[in-house]
Amino acid sequence: KLIAFYNKEGHRDMRIIKDTVYSVSPEAINIEITIDEGRKYYFRNISFLGNEKFTDQELYRMLNVEKGDVYDRQLLDSRLYMSMEGTDISSFYMDDGYLFFDIRPVEVYAIGDSIDLEIRIREGNQARINNITIKGNTRTNDHVVLRTLRTRPGQLFSRSDIQRTIRELSQLGYFDPEQIGVNPVPDPETGMVDIEYTLVEKSTSQIELQGGWGGNRIVGTFGVVFDNFSARNILKKGGWRPLPQGDGQRLSLRAQTNGRFFQSYNASFTEPWLGGKKPTSFTLSGYHSIQSNGLLKGDVYRQAIKISGISVGLGNRLKWPDDYFTLYQGLNFQFYNLENYSQTAAVFQFTNGTSRAFSYKFVLGRNSVDNPIYPRAGSNFSWTLQLTPPCSLLKPGLDYSTLPPAIKYEYIEYHKWKFDAAWYTRIVGDLVFKVGGNWGFLGKYNDDYGYSPFERFYLGGDGLQGFVLDGREVISQRGYPNGSLSPPTGAVSYEKITFELRYPITLNPNSTIYGLAFFEMGNSWGQLEEFDPFDLKRGAGGGVRIFMPMFGMLGVDFGYGFDPIFGGAFRSGWQTHFILGQQF
Repeated sequence: KLIAFYNKEGHRDMRIIKDTVYSVSPEAINIEITIDEGRKYYFRNISFLGNEKFTDQELYRMLNVEKGDVYDRQLLDSRLYMSMEGTDISSFYMDDGYLFFDIRPVEVYAIGDSIDLEIRIREGNQARINNITIKGNTRTNDHVVLRTLRTRPGQLFSRSDIQRTIRELSQLGYFDPEQIGVNPVPDPETGMVDIEYTLVEKSTSQIELQGGWGGNRIVGTFGVVFDNFSARNILKKGGWRPLPQGDGQRLSLRAQTNGRFFQSYNASFTEPWLGGKKPTSFTLSGYHSIQSNGLLKGDVYRQAIKISGISVGLGNRLKWPDDYFTLYQGLNFQFYNLENYSQTAAVFQFTNGTSRAFSYKFVLGRNSVDNPIYPRAGSNFSWTLQLTPPCSLLKPGLDYSTLPPAIKYEYIEYHKWKFDAAWYTRIVGDLVFKVGGNWGFLGKYNDDYGYSPFERFYLGGDGLQGFVLDGREVISQRGYPNGSLSPPTGAVSYEKITFELRYPITLNPNSTIYGLAFFEMGNSWGQLEEFDPFDLKRGAGGGVRIFMPMFGMLGVDFGYGFDPIFGGAFRSGWQTHFILGQQF
């Protein structure tokens, strides 16, 4: 390490003359190291020999070493060979098929403190891919893996395509990211190369099952998520192993009930490659919930709210600005039916009636994280716009400021904007620093209509959301109770910023565990005019996450809120947050 340090500073002739260790007391020793620093050297003339693919000027730009720079051999090697960013000269050649490429720097002359370099290049022939084999996909069908690969037979060999393939295979979630391997087998005589990918399957299905007895009634939840489902094998003989799986589809089913007081049903299905030829995803989902005071239908004292919804959407992978971008577009329909439901009068502003919402959803995202469970590098952005038709503007004769709420909100209208971002940076080893930001606001078309009582934001707490009562969006902020940083009727704008340090305890695919420390700032406002990006509530603390394929993400956080909750006068103090199925 001492020699490497001096070499980096230009002292290429540095030597350790001698060293000795001797005792000075029963508890202490001295270490003496005698060194000869030698002269400090600098780059002088650099020339290239044997290059035909790239000109000298192009290679100089890639090398980015100037005459007079300190002679740093470590820096020189990183510019010639495999740098982490893939900006070295070898990477540029190998991304264009030059698998047999070789480059060697030779010191040809030294005068005084200056050194001349000759960089000798043997380009060789461009290599093309011959055969591609996949091993280890015992449950996932071959076509699901093959359609993900960025390398194809007949293409020029490309190191960056292989790296991107490894990343895409990790994002599928079906294989252990730490054990994805690639083995190029070149044949210099034919100029061809075989590529073998080795995979290790991991469990992808999740189950949620809980039950109990309380308040003289049964309380229970049952849910399953199949992340590698195969619809075509449902009726196929031998297709249940133990479930129909292998085609990369996602099926989610969930039911909750506590008897006559509350019932909720959710189902969704996603086909990631609609038609099988392009990465166009198709998603269909629906839900229905009933909450009441437990009295039977027909009882004059019965209070109930029924909420139903269905959505359909298409997602596409974009090629511009780059192919990390995705676009999702969907149509949603929601139906609310209130029967004497006074418990939500403050939220809905009426107790009897129906409300309908037709909305279009647009999500532009970019995801370049290297690992979906424990990212070490990359970023994840999404911009979401959800809007309904401006129904109040289509009926100019009505005075919405005087209409009863049951008539006013017969058709819900709003436009909702959100932006979410997260960056992941490896500090040293597997220690990762995450920076995140979340912003959103709910807009209105008509001042007389005002803000929609639905689709509002509720900030604070663990971010867990059970049944959807009014289309509300629950946003976590640790160190504060659930929803405590928003008005009782919800907020129309919010802001949240997160800083987080993460370190893994184990990255075993059957049980990934990591600890974290966080600092968060955020707030929400009941009127868009009240938005203040610098008026933020602060929280800090630590926690642990455990990812098990069968149960998803579990964890617990202990956070301290430094500021009062909405409408309060005292610090929030210490709060405990349990995490189920989602990440902050």
